[in-house]
Formats: sequence, structure tokens, C-alpha cells
Amino acid sequence: MAQSKLYSDKFLRHILATNQKIASIGVSLNPIRPSYYVVRYLILQGFTIFPVNPLYAGKFLFGRKVYANLSEIEEPVDMVQIFRKSEVVPEILESAIQNLHDLKTIWMQIGVMHEEAAAKARKHGLNVVQNLCPKMEYQRFTGELGKYGVNTGFISSRLQILQ
Repeated sequence: MAQSKLYSDKFLRHILATNQKIASIGVSLNPIRPSYYVVRYLILQGFTIFPVNPLYAGKFLFGRKVYANLSEIEEPVDMVQIFRKSEVVPEILESAIQNLHDLKTIWMQIGVMHEEAAAKARKHGLNVVQNLCPKMEYQRFTGELGKYGVNTGFISSRLQILQ
């Protein structure tokens, strides 16, 4: 079964519609890295991104300051998007819980999963998505993936974007 089918479309749409401020952990300034173009795409769609990577702290990505860690972000954050290895997810979750008081969602990118951390996040009242890309889900819901020949399972004349 496709990973996206583990989560209802209603659930994913809700997250994408209500989580507009995203801390992106492990983002790269290298334009050939997936994290770079995912962040770029999300910014172009109107999301506010807080890039987080200690290797690039103090530099800028798409006009946004790169932070060394979550504790440096002083603005409210709705979602933490994780572009790191699965084994560091518990540490990231702990930092997110301690530092981001408006947090609603933990989103682990494709290939990133940690069931214990996910259970802890849910226990703290957070939404959790594992092993999916918000960019790809957004494109799936808007029909954009269909333009590239990807069968999204949606009939474009009946699309309900992020409702």
C-alpha cells in the first residue's frame, strides 16, 4: 500500500491548509538537494519557511535566515519538517516540544520514520506524518503531479485543493 494511503486525504489536506509556518530541519543550501527544492516550492506556494541547519547558520536561503537549531526561532511555528536520518528524530522532537509552543505537526520526509517518536508526538497532541513529502502531497492535491504523467487518483475537474 502506498504510504500516502496510511493517512486520509482529508487529514493531509487539513495539515497543509493549517500549517503555514514550517521549520525545515536539515535543509541544504545546495540546489541539487531535495530539501532545497522542496523548501523553494513551499515558499512559492505561500508557506513561511524557517530553515534550520547548524552548518549554514546565519546564512540566508530564499531571503530567510538559516537557524542553527529550533530554539533560535522566535516566531510561532506550526510544523516541523524533518530532512534528517530517522535515528535523530527523537532528539528533534524533544527540541520541538521544548521550544515551539504553537507547534501542531511533525512531518517526516520520505524515508524518515520513527514509530516511538511518532507515538510521543501524538501523546503531546501533535499531528504526525511519516515517510511523505509535503511538496508532493500538495502537488497531488492540486493536480500538478498529473501534469507530469503521475497517476494521482484524482479527476482534475473535481479537485478540491486544500479544503
